[in-house]
Amino acid sequence: MQPRRPDRFEGLDYRGTSWGRGEEDAQNYQHGFPSRSFGSSGDLSQHWVTTPPDIPGSRNLHWGEKSPQYGADSHPAPPVLVEESNGSAEQLNRFAGFGIGLASLFTENVLAHPCIVLRRQCQVNYHARNYQLSPFSIINIMYSFTKKQGPRALWKGMGSTFIVQGITLGAEGIISEVTHLPRELNHKWNPKQIGGHVLLKGLVYVIVTPFYSSSLIETVQSEIIHDNPGILDCLKEGIGRVLGLGVPHSKRLLPLLVLTFPTVLHGVLHYIVSSTVHKCILFLMKKKNRPRAPTDVSNTVQNKVEDYFPELIANFASSLCADVLLYPLETVLHRLHVQGTRTIIDNTDLGYEVVPINTQYEGMKDCINAINREEGGLGFYKGFGAVVVQYTLHAVVLQITKTIYSTLVQNSG
Repeated sequence: MQPRRPDRFEGLDYRGTSWGRGEEDAQNYQHGFPSRSFGSSGDLSQHWVTTPPDIPGSRNLHWGEKSPQYGADSHPAPPVLVEESNGSAEQLNRFAGFGIGLASLFTENVLAHPCIVLRRQCQVNYHARNYQLSPFSIINIMYSFTKKQGPRALWKGMGSTFIVQGITLGAEGIISEVTHLPRELNHKWNPKQIGGHVLLKGLVYVIVTPFYSSSLIETVQSEIIHDNPGILDCLKEGIGRVLGLGVPHSKRLLPLLVLTFPTVLHGVLHYIVSSTVHKCILFLMKKKNRPRAPTDVSNTVQNKVEDYFPELIANFASSLCADVLLYPLETVLHRLHVQGTRTIIDNTDLGYEVVPINTQYEGMKDCINAINREEGGLGFYKGFGAVVVQYTLHAVVLQITKTIYSTLVQNSG
C-alpha cells in the first residue's frame, strides 16, 4: 500500500499545498515563486485556520462564553452596564427585603410589647371598673405608668417572651424529628397531614404551658414591688412549676393539668384562625395583582418591594383576626394562669398604686361564668384598647417603611 503523502514532503512546500496541488506548487517553488500566500488563499482559511476549542477557563473565557469565530467582529460591545444594573438591582432587592422584614419583626416583638403588658394587666385585673376599651384611655394609662415607674415598666418581661418563642420553635423541631409529624403543610395536603400537623402544635403547647405561665407573671407583675428578674428566671420558674419546687404559691394555685387544656385550646385555635386568614388573603392578593414585566432597575426593585408586602399584610391581618376573635378566651386563660401565684399588678384604673390577685376560680367553666356574672359580657374584653393601639402602630410602621423604600428606589433609579 502506497503512503498517502505528496512526492516532496518539505516544510515550506507542504505548508501551502493541498493534496490536489502538490506538483503545481512544487514547480512554483523550483522557479523561485512562493507556493501560496497565507493571506490570499481562500482554501487557507478553510483548511488550516480553524477556531480553537472552547475550553472554559482558557483565554480569559468565563463559563458559558464562546470564543469569537474567524472573520467575526472582534470588538463586541461588552455588557458592563447591564451587569452593573443587575447587580445594583439585586442588592437593592436584598436590602429591601431585609429592611422590611426587620421592621415588621421589630414592631411585633419590641415596639408592641407595652401594649401586650397593658393588655394582660387589664385582663387579669378583676377589680377594675374601667375596662379600658378605648385606645385613648390605654395611651393615658401608659403615660401614667411611665411617669410614675419609668419606661422600664412598659417593657418588663420582654426577655421571657423571647424565651417562650425559642422553646416553642425548639420543641416543634424536636417533636417533628422524633415523631415525623409534619411541621409544614405542602400544597398536596390531605386530612391525615392536617391532623398530624395540628397534633404537633398541640404537643408543643403542652410543653410550653409552664414557661408561658412564668412569662405571663413577669409581664403583669408590678415594678414597684418586684425585683428585676434574671434572664433565665423564666426557665427556672417553669421547671420549678413542673417539679413543684421554687417560689411558694397559695392553695388557690391551679395544677398544670387544669391549665393545659385551655392553653392548648387557645394556641391551636389561634393557629388555625391565623393560618386560614393568611392563606385566604394571600390567594386574593395574588389573584388581584398580576405580575408585570419590569423595564428598568427602578421598576424591578419597586416590584420586588411590592412583592414583600402581601406576605406582611397577610401576617398582619391574620394575627389581628385571631387576637380579636379569641380575646375572650385569652382573658379566661390569663386569669387561670395568674391565680394563686401571689402576683401583685398595677392599678389600671388610676395609673398608680398596686392591687393583689385573689381570685378563686375552680376551672375554665367556673371562670367564664364568674366573669359573665360579675363583670358582664364586656368583662371578657378588658384592655381591648391595647389591641387597637398595637395594630394601629404596626400598620403605621409598615406604611412608613414602604414609603421610605419607594422613595429610595425612585432616587436610585
